Amino acid sequence: MRPLTVLCIASYEKGYEFLREAKRLGCRVLLLTSHSIKDSAKWPTEAIDEIFYMPDNKKQWDRQQTLNAVSFLARTEIIDRIVPLDDFDLETAAALREHLRIPGMGETTTRYFRDKLAMRRQAADKGLNIPAFVHVLNYNLVHSFLDQIPSPWVLKPRFMAGAIGIRKIYSKDECWKIIDSLGDDQSNYLLEQYIPGHIFHVDSIVSERNVLFAVASRYGRPPMDVSHQGGVFTTRLIERDTPLERSLIDKNQLVLSAMGLLRGVSHTEYIEGREDGKIYFLETSARVGGAHIADLIAASTGINLWAEWAKIEVDGGAGHYQLGPVSPHYGGLLVSLARQEKPDTSAYNDPELVWRLEKKHHVGFVLSSPSYERVQYLMDQYLDRVREDFLAVAPPRDKPTE
Repeated sequence: MRPLTVLCIASYEKGYEFLREAKRLGCRVLLLTSHSIKDSAKWPTEAIDEIFYMPDNKKQWDRQQTLNAVSFLARTEIIDRIVPLDDFDLETAAALREHLRIPGMGETTTRYFRDKLAMRRQAADKGLNIPAFVHVLNYNLVHSFLDQIPSPWVLKPRFMAGAIGIRKIYSKDECWKIIDSLGDDQSNYLLEQYIPGHIFHVDSIVSERNVLFAVASRYGRPPMDVSHQGGVFTTRLIERDTPLERSLIDKNQLVLSAMGLLRGVSHTEYIEGREDGKIYFLETSARVGGAHIADLIAASTGINLWAEWAKIEVDGGAGHYQLGPVSPHYGGLLVSLARQEKPDTSAYNDPELVWRLEKKHHVGFVLSSPSYERVQYLMDQYLDRVREDFLAVAPPRDKPTE
């Protein structure tokens, strides 16, 4: 019996544990990635049978070129699964599945996990609680939105990930100047009501539309504020079996059901309104959360989202997938730009420190403990220390980076 062949699409360097787990499961693992990172990426080559490179301009692949290249590959390879390892690869993978008629998420469902406008309209149609929004398309509707919804507002690109390209706007004049500056690109944006409050994320594993695993965490400062103003990025698991945690987990089930996620993983964000205490859906994705959130979840729960995703993809709905035991520990994550090229973090040596980021001009830690209170205490201590010892600030991003 021939091994299952999995083609992984990765315009950015990530997903090592997916690749390793797919190989451990006996798959033939193929990787299609960007030519621009050929010399810098350190892929786990022991887990990859062949690597293919696409010409790219700042990680942008030509759609027809990609279809042609993978179709040419399919002359000699029977491809069973196509898996996108990054948010920006979802549409490429969906187009390839549609073109080659390979099972998996198609282009329509993919829009609910990539297009911020599509996911909001789907959420609204399903009766989910969301901030008011308007597509930057019809000027009469935009005028009406600005008149009815008090400032500030948030302008969001429909197809970027995380906080990239998001702008907070405080006046109508400012808003129209920005819209005008977008020219023909206006329809790729939406305007949304800004709701102050705590932002949460729920990271999930889904098999056959059933959420088998979900863990709720709260960001420190909102990611948009960290992206625009600088500072230390933090997130930590929230206390389990509380009304807040149960509310987030329940709403997450409704969101993923509304978006139609059949199987895979998801990173979904919510906000608890400061003024009304309501939970609002912000956005979702069909991928592992970025910024080392997977390392936080693995250290806290024992569940590696990348590896579990590989198991689910390989299972393909056969019904053999089973989630392993889940640890009840808590955890916190801190990541910051550092002034030093190679920061010395040896003074950070608490036994609860279980992971360190090894990257030039960056510092990062994951803390884990069975005690919720201990994690809170250490996170607060480390946040102050990291600000003092390492913190550097860079201009906000309006485009993705590696």
